[in-house]
Amino acid sequence: MADEISLSGEPPLERRADTPPRSRFDWWGEVKGLVGLVLAVLGFHSFIAKPFYIPSESMLPGLMVGDRLVVSKYAYGWSFVSPTIPNPVAIVEDLVFHRPVDGWSVQLPFLHGRVWGKLPERGDVVIVTPPGQSSDYIKRVIGLPGDTLAVRGGVVFLNGVAVQRGEKHYRELPVDANATCDPAQYPGARVARADGAIVCRLPIVTETLPNGRRYDTVDLEPDSPGDNYGPIKIPANRVFLMGDNRDRSADSRFALGGFERGLGGPVPYENLGGRAEFITFSVDGEATWNPLTWPHALRGGRAGTSLHPERVR
Repeated sequence: MADEISLSGEPPLERRADTPPRSRFDWWGEVKGLVGLVLAVLGFHSFIAKPFYIPSESMLPGLMVGDRLVVSKYAYGWSFVSPTIPNPVAIVEDLVFHRPVDGWSVQLPFLHGRVWGKLPERGDVVIVTPPGQSSDYIKRVIGLPGDTLAVRGGVVFLNGVAVQRGEKHYRELPVDANATCDPAQYPGARVARADGAIVCRLPIVTETLPNGRRYDTVDLEPDSPGDNYGPIKIPANRVFLMGDNRDRSADSRFALGGFERGLGGPVPYENLGGRAEFITFSVDGEATWNPLTWPHALRGGRAGTSLHPERVR
């Protein structure tokens, strides 16, 4: 018969009114959700905060290679360097072909001014994009617009007055895969303690800026190329940046690009990408793809460390 009836008296399974139709996977909905998530993350990175990885030793002793930290993007307002725009070509070049790239982001053309902009304070640790480049540096703000700045024998002078310096002392930093204490860079600094631990013993000088903000610097050599500079007068809307590892930092004392890879003098404040706030965690470089190695690669005692310098008066 055309209208079959099952033995139970109910319509055949395929004809039951309460059987929902088989739904197909909503590819378009999934794509929209993924795009929305990516845009939300990029928006947060662009306007609120983003993570930053320390790739060099220019900010020793406070920041070590392997430190991960948070950078607030709103601290000085927003400028042309604020948006995080991924560059797929650079990402593939770096991850797949292992070719050196300046960064994973597309750099927008220079635009004057900042939205709700304000100048940083002396002593702030900031992220900066060198003019005409897309890579990010991390440095400390030393000079502000209108200051006359000079360096003589490694001593910073602001408006003709030497920045206060404490007595030289030493600090021992742990040696690991991310902090090797290369003898070519730090001759005689790699030593063994009585307990057998290998450490990097660095000469430290504490500086105190005119606003009372205090931090430690590394003073390795008496006559390194950056120990004598200026004097210069810092133009309006520009800041002078230096690394705390004074003899191993490419900063405002050095030419832009080329061999020196410096910042080319005072940097337009539009090139500041944000203020470093605190360390989230730090790794020693010993981890492998095996997840069991990850906990042991964490450096103890660094998570939560504030990057705002102490104020003494």
